[in-house]
Amino acid sequence: MRKSNIISLAIVVASFIVAGYFYPQLPEKVASHWNAQGNVDGYLPKFWGAFLMPIISVVMYLLFLIIPAIDPKKQNIEKFRKYFDWFIVLMLLFLFYLYALTLAWSLNYRFNLIQLLSPAFALLFYYSGVLINHAEPNWTIGIRTPWTLSNETVWKKTHILGGKLFKTTGSISLLGIFWPDYAIGLIIIPSITAALVSIIYSYLKFRKLPR
Repeated sequence: MRKSNIISLAIVVASFIVAGYFYPQLPEKVASHWNAQGNVDGYLPKFWGAFLMPIISVVMYLLFLIIPAIDPKKQNIEKFRKYFDWFIVLMLLFLFYLYALTLAWSLNYRFNLIQLLSPAFALLFYYSGVLINHAEPNWTIGIRTPWTLSNETVWKKTHILGGKLFKTTGSISLLGIFWPDYAIGLIIIPSITAALVSIIYSYLKFRKLPR
């Protein structure tokens, strides 16, 4: 088993251990959703508040393992597999961090959730850019539009640009630490912009191909 897979599995197991340890201390309703202003506006029953995120982590981990294995171009995924494996680790760490914050809030610790999530989003977006830079044509991972999937040159050019855009998105998201009132916008707006620009760019590059 690869080192990254061992770490991923350890994170999943740790989330269940944390859930079991803190379950007796949690209130009957556990905070589960925050609005854009950082105020709680949704709750879950105690059991689901404790165990839903660990269950989601298991499901995501299994999907990350299964879907690339059945990809019609799985041989291409193997070419950048190490980057994808560490993306899985990072995603599970992100979920674990979010889970830890929700538990802390339910145990009466108070903080600006979105501000504390800013560095986590920044790291996730930045590494997504790294992954995108190395992604070879496939049906599972990367900027998968009709135009990138139809032409390898369009795929490569789009992913070069997309990688830069998502790295920039990560850098911008980090600013939410210093401007918490604008943190949600610094996360959402750059990420949506990066995705839309990448999609449009792939279409324009495809249109320029010789017929």
